[in-house]
Amino acid sequence: MSTQASKDSWKSGFLFRFLKLAGPFWNTEDKWRVRLLAMALIGLSLGQIFVQIRINLWSAGLFNALEQHSMDGFFLQMEVLALILASGMTINTTHMMVKRRLQLMWRRWLTKRLLDQWVSRGHQVQVTYIPGDHDNPDGRISEDIRTTVETAIELFHSMFYCALLLLSFIQILWSLSGVLRIDLFMFTLNIPGHMVWIALVYSGCATTMALIVGWPLIRAQDRRQTAEANFRFGLVHVRENAESIALLHGEADERRHLTKLFGGIRNTWDRQSAAIGRLFLFTSGYSILSTAFPVMVAAPRFIAGTITLGTLMQTAQAFQQLAAALSWPIDNLQKVAEWRASVERVIKLQDALAKLGNGHGPEGAGIEIVRGPGDQLIFDQLRIDSPGGEIVLPPFDAVISKGERVLISGDPTSAIHLFKVVAGLWPWGAGKLTIPADTRIFFMPRRPYLPVGTLCAAIAYPSAAQIYTGDRTEESVLKKVGLDYLIPRLQESATWEDVLSQEEQQRLGFARLLLHGPDWIFIEEATDSLSPEAETQLLTLLMTEFPTATILTIGYHPGLDALHHRTICPAERRQKLRTPSATGVKRGKR
Repeated sequence: MSTQASKDSWKSGFLFRFLKLAGPFWNTEDKWRVRLLAMALIGLSLGQIFVQIRINLWSAGLFNALEQHSMDGFFLQMEVLALILASGMTINTTHMMVKRRLQLMWRRWLTKRLLDQWVSRGHQVQVTYIPGDHDNPDGRISEDIRTTVETAIELFHSMFYCALLLLSFIQILWSLSGVLRIDLFMFTLNIPGHMVWIALVYSGCATTMALIVGWPLIRAQDRRQTAEANFRFGLVHVRENAESIALLHGEADERRHLTKLFGGIRNTWDRQSAAIGRLFLFTSGYSILSTAFPVMVAAPRFIAGTITLGTLMQTAQAFQQLAAALSWPIDNLQKVAEWRASVERVIKLQDALAKLGNGHGPEGAGIEIVRGPGDQLIFDQLRIDSPGGEIVLPPFDAVISKGERVLISGDPTSAIHLFKVVAGLWPWGAGKLTIPADTRIFFMPRRPYLPVGTLCAAIAYPSAAQIYTGDRTEESVLKKVGLDYLIPRLQESATWEDVLSQEEQQRLGFARLLLHGPDWIFIEEATDSLSPEAETQLLTLLMTEFPTATILTIGYHPGLDALHHRTICPAERRQKLRTPSATGVKRGKR
């Protein structure tokens, strides 16, 4: 294999991708604190090994005292045990606290990194349209990052601990083994450290068998985590749309859908159980055999009288420690499978976010958005595509000047995508969009987003609550939109999207608009829950409050024509001009 091919293989490998994802944590601004914690973790791991060595030496002294029927020796070993116990408890507790602190810091850094990429410039919307396996980003950020970080440190510690254990007890077991003499006909074979060689062969065979038996567990674990995430997302979707489901009596259909999703969990659970069962069958037998095997191997030397009881027990314990160190793959195979599955899920989300071009749109996106010096919104041969390349809106030209009120009609999909382009949420397509510089733009979606918290904060979102004074306060705008009865509840905290009706929510959206006072207003069917009279009243209120603001409205009620200067039908590639009335609003029947 060529050098370049080797490099490409390494870069596409799992370990490289994991280091690329999580490795920069060790070079952050807080790197010295992180590195000190890591060094402390390593030092405490050395302390844990020291405790194990002392226990091994203590066991030899204890059994020798028992063999000699020495009470003085027995009580001396009890005093030594007390010191070992105190040291072990202190070291293990401190180790746990340092490890948890390091895990939290790493998880906080990685979570912030992905949140900054996900909830940024509309990426939380755009990433849903990119093909690939990166669904349920909330679960990947909350659960999979936790598993990725916590398990990585636990696996590193256990591997490092086992490596130290191996180095330490190889020396101890080698010195305890002596030289095994085997007579073969006319030859005599002397094998130094024979117990070490037996332990290596014993553990090597067991590890190979465990890897063969347990390898299917990795894929089974990945499939199960995906099924669990899909089921969790389905439950959240039902909770968020509980009222709509109840009004439509769609409970039976939702139950069938959730049951189907849980069926995926059942299938992946059965596959995982079968893989775990095969591995557990092997490891349970291995763990039982490891308890008796070293004693049986060393027993002939004790029976022959060449070693004491204390040396026998010390040898058996050293053999067990060495076998335990070499059995790291067996003991951690399931944990490695779970960790790798979580890491892959996080990496796939990271890769999908990386395709968005560091906040500048997905690769291949061709819509150019610029801030112009004038006061016009200009669509220059703007074509909107789907992420797959299908044309959503053919090339489209339009110029909208400051102070105009324009109704966007025609195909609803094209109209909504047009707003998404202006908002910077839809970069797929071609052409150019010029947006007036130094302009305050406000988008009113069909349902306003109402964060959990006080009603005052929900109205002011995303600004801080109660920063407005004069004629624009939370109380004044509630009065203007007909929600004055909510003023006593301004400091009440609640999930307002569940408390308020759809009409109240849309009125609250107008209250938020009045509070922010933008120059350009984009309204996306934000009055469909209102009566014709209320719709006319609120739109007229906007025109009175902001006589120089530009208003673009997506709507299909007949009466909306009279409230706007002209109508644009992008999908039909035509414009319908109107002459503004004296007041700027045309009256008409609905």
